[in-house]
Amino acid sequence: MKSKLKWGILSTADIATEQVIPAMITSNFCEIQAIASRSAEKAQRVAKQYGIPVSYGSYNELLADENVEAVYIALPNHLHVPWSMKALAVGKHVLVEKPVGLNRTEAEKLLVASQKYPHLKIMEAFMYRFHPQWIKTKALVQNGAIGQIKAIQSAFSFFDDNSESIVNRKDYGGGSLMDIGCYPISLSRFLFDSEPKSVSATIEYHPEFKIDTRTSGILEFDHGSTTFFSSIRSADDQTAKIWGSEGSIEFDIPFNPPANNPTKIWLTRAGNREEIKFAPANQYTLQADAFSRAILENTPVPTSLIDAVNNMHVIDKIFESDAAGKRIIV
Repeated sequence: MKSKLKWGILSTADIATEQVIPAMITSNFCEIQAIASRSAEKAQRVAKQYGIPVSYGSYNELLADENVEAVYIALPNHLHVPWSMKALAVGKHVLVEKPVGLNRTEAEKLLVASQKYPHLKIMEAFMYRFHPQWIKTKALVQNGAIGQIKAIQSAFSFFDDNSESIVNRKDYGGGSLMDIGCYPISLSRFLFDSEPKSVSATIEYHPEFKIDTRTSGILEFDHGSTTFFSSIRSADDQTAKIWGSEGSIEFDIPFNPPANNPTKIWLTRAGNREEIKFAPANQYTLQADAFSRAILENTPVPTSLIDAVNNMHVIDKIFESDAAGKRIIV
């Protein structure tokens, strides 16, 4: 078995250059072979900065590189599905940034296309699930440490009013729900290990940009519910807390804890509050290695594309709930 998978990076977006590329460089199972940008100059600059052997001034050129076995797609949301499909069509494995597409219809289109290539792997990049704090939390929940989950409360926010930012571009699939609100939805489905029965939401739209600047939602599951808040016009913050019939779990930094710092969660049960500490961990490295190992060892990917389709379905229903002004059955 080969020891490392050869990667190509589609895009020089910040998420790629500031997070994923450095993470892959320190990984055990990844070797970055090439990077592509619409600007050849920018691709060359990033390649030189990180010691990437080859740079391209177009995405198609990278896909034509026979040395590239898998691609990481960090393009704006509206380009996720078309470029994932192009990559699969030329025999590349695909790790595509979240959200997988603009809506469930797009996500299902990609799922159907991927089924034509059973020898290729594809996964949506929700990196938080690979951090030890979430792996531990999932195990605690599954083992009944807090009893049956009754409620989850989470929030994710930052401030960005730059009209040129992709989060403020409706045609790019911007907005708070698509950019960061997808995390609370994902973690709720992850922990309840099921799909919500109904959703209720209120959304605040920007009068000019037409994207949601704030979304508040309630997801109802069979045995509990989750409430969440996302905003791109609020101070930087992120929270998550889970209540069960016998205890609770609270996070310090739930979604993007710094890779170089330890993190912690608090487990409360029987009146005792226990702090559980985790050594520094780069969740982007762990994600890249997990996906690479699935390819190298020909095992299932950690998260199937069906999960991505289901997450998009809930996002669609949240938009629908706000538009209709009522609770929507999922």
